[in-house]
Amino acid sequence: MRLLFAGTPEIAVPTLQALEDAGHEVVVVLTQPDAPGRRGRTLHPSPVKAHALERGLDVWTPEKASAPDVVERIRALEIDAAAVVAYGQILRPALLDAVRLAWVNLHFSVLPAWRGAAPVQRAIMAGDDVTGASTFVIEKGLDTGPVIGVLTERIRVTDTAGTLLERLAEVGAPLMVQSLEALDSGAARPQPQDDDGVSYAHKLTRDDAYVRWDLSAHLVDRRIRGCTPAPGAWTTLPDGTVAKLGPVSPRPQRGRTAPGQLREEGGEVLVGTGTEPVALGWIAPAGKKPMDAAAWWRGARLGEGAQLGEA
Repeated sequence: MRLLFAGTPEIAVPTLQALEDAGHEVVVVLTQPDAPGRRGRTLHPSPVKAHALERGLDVWTPEKASAPDVVERIRALEIDAAAVVAYGQILRPALLDAVRLAWVNLHFSVLPAWRGAAPVQRAIMAGDDVTGASTFVIEKGLDTGPVIGVLTERIRVTDTAGTLLERLAEVGAPLMVQSLEALDSGAARPQPQDDDGVSYAHKLTRDDAYVRWDLSAHLVDRRIRGCTPAPGAWTTLPDGTVAKLGPVSPRPQRGRTAPGQLREEGGEVLVGTGTEPVALGWIAPAGKKPMDAAAWWRGARLGEGAQLGEA
C-alpha cells in the first residue's frame, strides 16, 4: 500500500518501523514542527522526524495539517490509507477524505474506555487492572470512530505511564499493520463503539501531578506512577520549594505516620499518607537532578517530623 504516516513522539516510531518492515511504501510522514528542548531555545526535531529522515523518508511538518494547501498536496499523492499514532493535531473532514481508504488511529486503550489525550496515565491513576490498544477509523468525533482491532495488556503494579506506553507502542505496531492490510483486502469489518463504558482521559495538568499526602497510600502510588515521566509528580519541601518525585512503595508494615511527615527507617525515607506510609524512590529538588531518596535525606538534614506538602 501507499501510506501516509502521522505521528510525533517516541511511542509512534515502532508503528512507522513496522509499516516499513511489512513492505509498505510510506510516501510521506507528517509530524509536528520542530520544538524547543527542555533547556534553551534550540529547536529539535520530533522523534518521528528524526527516525524518518534517517530512513530517507519525505517528512512534512505543517503547522496545520488540515490547511487547504496541505490537503491538496496529500490528495495529489494518491495515498491508499493513513496511519496515525499520537500525531497531536485535529484532522478535519477534508483531510480525512484525501486518501482512498481511511485514516486509522492507534489509540492506547480498549475503546470506548479512556478516549482522549492521556489514556494510559488515566488508566493507571484509576487503578485499572487491564488496558490495551485499539485501531479505529478516524471520524469527526474524539476517538469515536468504528474499531478495527483490539488487544489487551495487563497493568503491572510497578508500571509507570512511561513503561506501559513503551510496551503498548511495541505490541500495538503489528496491530496497526494488520488493521491496514485488512482494510485494503476488504477483510476488516470496523465495529461501532458501544455507548456503554465510555470514559474520557483528559490531558494531565500540573495540578493533577501534585501529590496529596492525605490520600490513601495506594492512591498516592497510582498518582505518582501515572504522572511519571510526564508531567512529573511533585510536592513541596519544608522550605516551600518544589521537588519532583519518582514512584513510591507502600509500606503497610511500618505503622502510621501523619500525612506528609517524613521519617527514616531501615535505610528508607518514609512519608505518611492517609493510610500506611510510602517509601520514596528518587527525588529531584528544584534545579537538581534526581537522586536516591536516602542520599537526599542525608544531605537535607531535616530531622524526623519534617513535612512534605501542605501541613
